Amino acid sequence: MNGRFSTPPHRRAASLTHVELTWIEKRIEHWLRFGHRVDEQILDGRRRISSFAPGSIFAFVRWASNDLGATVSRVDIVRAVEAGSPFQTLPFVRPGGEILLRVDSWPRVERVLRAIDAVDALGIDPADAAPDYWRHLHHRITAGHEPRSYTREQHAAWLKRRQVTS
Repeated sequence: MNGRFSTPPHRRAASLTHVELTWIEKRIEHWLRFGHRVDEQILDGRRRISSFAPGSIFAFVRWASNDLGATVSRVDIVRAVEAGSPFQTLPFVRPGGEILLRVDSWPRVERVLRAIDAVDALGIDPADAAPDYWRHLHHRITAGHEPRSYTREQHAAWLKRRQVTS
């Protein structure tokens, strides 16, 4: 033995956040808009489980309909948590995570998706954007106000703050 210890596979899996994704065209559509998966398990042709490391941020979109129209339109932007840390629960995410943004109704979901596209357009991966921006977006949309755009300067400040605190 070389004196190094590694986390056993069953313990590594326990520290990940798992998101169950389902795609049944025009009925149930659960998908990820962004995020860095560390693992993916395909269950069948319609379902898979994507896993995220602690600290990573992802956007989980849920949409469902029946014969009368859409029944669920929702987006959550979530930060995966360390094993043993407090977390919030949400459907299809195990064990849960820190919810940075939670928006219901298609018009609001579209606003969030446009904001994500705007971060992408800056050449910034939305998974690397400042968590405070996603909280800001949540609060402004919930209050019915126009959110501020994410900027390269805000992103640079976030990267420096993260570097200093890690």
